[in-house]
Amino acid sequence: MRSVAGGPSAHEPVHAARRGSLVEFSRVALIGAPTDVGAGARGGSMGPEALRVAGLQDALESLGLTVVDRGDVAGPRNPVKPPREGYRHLDEVAAWCHAVREAVGAALDMGELPLVLGGDHSLAIGSIAAVARWCRRRGKGLYVLWLDAHADYNVPATSPSGNIHGMPAAVISGHGHPKLLALGDACPIVAPASIVQIGVRSVDAHEKALVVRNGSVTFDMRQVDELGMRRIMERALERVVREDAHLHVSFDVDFLDPAIAPGVATVVPGGPNYREAQLCMEMLHDSGRVGSVDVVELNPAADEKNRSARLAVELVQSLFGKRILA
Repeated sequence: MRSVAGGPSAHEPVHAARRGSLVEFSRVALIGAPTDVGAGARGGSMGPEALRVAGLQDALESLGLTVVDRGDVAGPRNPVKPPREGYRHLDEVAAWCHAVREAVGAALDMGELPLVLGGDHSLAIGSIAAVARWCRRRGKGLYVLWLDAHADYNVPATSPSGNIHGMPAAVISGHGHPKLLALGDACPIVAPASIVQIGVRSVDAHEKALVVRNGSVTFDMRQVDELGMRRIMERALERVVREDAHLHVSFDVDFLDPAIAPGVATVVPGGPNYREAQLCMEMLHDSGRVGSVDVVELNPAADEKNRSARLAVELVQSLFGKRILA
């Protein structure tokens, strides 16, 4: 799982000006995607509203940002059906991803930084498809930072459940059903070497081979423990900053240790603690390259008085420039 060969040296720190996240964008667009159709447990469809209730818009506006809430995209209801030919709810997931792709693409074209509020992680196929198309049209490089407890590199042959929220990283790197791959304007949607994963600590047995073989850069939790979050983030960001590329951050709330964020459907112990997560977000802001964001897999049905949503809002605030000292 430690596929870091060819990555930046541990001795190459990121020397980026503190330009902040809104490098090219006039405002932040909140785009809700209230669905759990790609997940195995219900409840993620309430995630966008939980983030709003936790004060996301006010938190960002307190930083001096202009924020517009574009409301929720629409899609089919969760039919709660078993897998078919290795995929559960394939048509429904494709429909939601299409809606997200169109909303994210429209926001980018209006000069807005899209912030997708999920919903389950299959939605990232749609958001990243839109960002990749937008970058390609401008001749701009794209990197994806995948903050997640899971690798999300499953394909039907490796997924006992068929739940597509365990497959989006595989899909964007070119492995998946044609209906999902067709959401992009190229295949792979993102070059595997441009996908960087941090926080991984749960990988299905048969998924491991694809994770290693695919060529993405994966920092599992052992590496976070050994090197520390600062060194990991320096490695993850060095190429992005050097190439002045667009950075898409796909933040799955189960990236965090469940001791601080219990409100997720798939709890995996041993994740980053509060300060590690804050440092990750602060360094993302300092890079000046963040141009689009997903916040996914928040499940209020599993939460404690919206505690996880409030923490997610704090972290997004740090991603957009909140600092301990002004």
